[in-house]
Amino acid sequence: MAEVKDIFAFLDKIAPFRIQEGFDNAGFLAGRGNRNVTKLLVSLDITEEVAEEAERWGAELIVAHHPVIFQPVKSVTDETVTGRILLRLLEGGVAAICAHTNLDAAEGGVNSCLAQALELTDIGSLQQAGEDDQGRPYGIGRTGTVHRPGLNAAQYAAFVKERLGSASVRFTDGGRPVRKVAVGGGACGSMLDDALHAGCDTFVTADLKYNQFLDAKAMGLNLLDAGHFPTENVVCRPLAEQLSAAFPGLEVRVSQVHKEVFACV
Repeated sequence: MAEVKDIFAFLDKIAPFRIQEGFDNAGFLAGRGNRNVTKLLVSLDITEEVAEEAERWGAELIVAHHPVIFQPVKSVTDETVTGRILLRLLEGGVAAICAHTNLDAAEGGVNSCLAQALELTDIGSLQQAGEDDQGRPYGIGRTGTVHRPGLNAAQYAAFVKERLGSASVRFTDGGRPVRKVAVGGGACGSMLDDALHAGCDTFVTADLKYNQFLDAKAMGLNLLDAGHFPTENVVCRPLAEQLSAAFPGLEVRVSQVHKEVFACV
């Protein structure tokens, strides 16, 4: 039977925690390492609703992307959102492992899944930060060739919205047909230059600011904001499948309650 620490070791192999960004807090963040795991819940975030879902289902572990503890915590009480989440996890005997920027950068992680979801081919790295202990290159972002070259920015935005199930896609038209696309799951608006240097005419990411749209248009880059949740949630199902294959005795499911946090009218 698998224990929490065994699942952490597996995740450390496919997305080494040592490659996380310096600001990050990815890792084994709550619970007991020697706790036996029979049911495992995968979710992009650990919210109060997700913690309740895990407890109700009988899961002993949640594997999430965003760290349940990100900023330093000085107290754990029911007077704060983080405190309530941690209390529910710990009182319910549910452990938490969070693979964040290490899963963004690793091959097969968030950005690989995003590129695949958008049906890109000839997938390569947008930014190579180094190699892990196994000699595998890692870095944030991916590039690839579209399956239907020649769409304009509006047409491609409609395709991205449909493929990712985004509530909306904000975009600016850089004046070039879509052929080579860069993707950066989550907030990667600082990587406009990387996309251009990689020879891309289009960049799909999230959480963009007004000035970044202005800059992209001036650069001649089609820029799409498809939302933080949709551009990263694509990793949850493939990750659940990997965990299920690695630990055949486990019941693994993706959260059924965690959805996009906002709607558009």
